[in-house]
Amino acid sequence: MGELFAIGEALIDMIPEETGKEIKNTSAFRPQCGGAPANVCGAFSKLGGKSNLLTCLGDDPFGDKLMDNFRENQIGSSYIKRTDEANTALAFVTLMEDGNRDFSFYRKPSADMLLRPEDLEEKWFSNCDILHFCSVALVRDPMKSAHDKAIDYARANQAWISFDPNLRFPLWSDLEALRSTVLDYIPKADILKVSDEEIDFIANGVEGTTEDRIRSLFIGNVKMIIFTKGADGAEVYLKNGLHAYAPSEKVKAIDTTGAGDAFIGSFLYQLHRDGMRPQDILEDGDSVIEKLQVFLEKSNQYCGKSVQEIGAIASYPKNI
Repeated sequence: MGELFAIGEALIDMIPEETGKEIKNTSAFRPQCGGAPANVCGAFSKLGGKSNLLTCLGDDPFGDKLMDNFRENQIGSSYIKRTDEANTALAFVTLMEDGNRDFSFYRKPSADMLLRPEDLEEKWFSNCDILHFCSVALVRDPMKSAHDKAIDYARANQAWISFDPNLRFPLWSDLEALRSTVLDYIPKADILKVSDEEIDFIANGVEGTTEDRIRSLFIGNVKMIIFTKGADGAEVYLKNGLHAYAPSEKVKAIDTTGAGDAFIGSFLYQLHRDGMRPQDILEDGDSVIEKLQVFLEKSNQYCGKSVQEIGAIASYPKNI
C-alpha cells in the first residue's frame, strides 16, 4: 500500500504546567513535539500506516528532539532537511480550564519556513497515496512554493490532496492575506477539513446557512468537505450532494492541542486502509456515504481519546 506525505511545520509545543494563566504569568513549560503536519503523520503511523514528513528543522537540540520523536513513532524522516540558518520553531501554548488553548509562535523565521521547492524530488512521491497540508506554512516563500511543488508531484501520482486550513491568526499581520491564501489553495485539494470556528472566516460574504457556506467551498478539485464541530460531532459533505453526520461522545478535555490533527489523521488512515481513491468517491453513492459515516464516528472517538491526555502525538492511541 502507498503512504501518507505531509508537508509543513514541525515544532516544539511548550505546554504550560498550569492552566488558566496567560503566558506571561506561567512559571514553567514542558516541551512536546508538535506541528499539525507532524501530528497528522503521528496519528497515521500510530494506527499502522506509513507516513513521511516534508519539513526543515534547525540543527539544534529541539530539532534533535523532534527527529528522535519521529523515529520513536515511526514517522518517516528520511526527507527532512536540517539547517543552521534558523532555529527549530517553538509554540508557547496557553491552556484554559476547559482544555482550549491559544498560541504564541517563535518563528521569525524558523527552520521549517526555509524548505525550498528544489529540496523535493519527484521520485519520492511514486508511492504517495495522500498528501496533507495546512495553512501555517503558507505564510511566505520558499516553503509556500515547496507546497506547490509537492502538490504537483502528488497530483501527478493520482494521490489524494488533503487541506486542513488550521487557521493561526497570530502568524498573519494581514488577515485578508490569510483568507486569500486559503481560498487560493482550497481548489488544489480533493479533501477539505474545516471547523465550525473557521467556516465564517473562510466563507466570509457567503449569505445563507452554515451549509450554504460549506457548499460554497466546492471549488476546483474539492470532492469532499469534512466539517468538525467539537463536542457537537462532525459532518462530511460530498460534491454530489450526499451528506453524513456522526455525533461525538462527551468527554472532559484536558488538552485540545492536536485534536483536529488526530481527527483528520485517523480519517485519512481509514480512507487509505479501505483503498478509497479520489476518482471513485463520487461514483458509488450510498455505499460510500455509509462508509464515510463510520469513518466520522471512529475519528470522533479517536479525537475524544486524544483530548484526555497532554500533548498531541503523545496522546494519540494506537487503535481506532
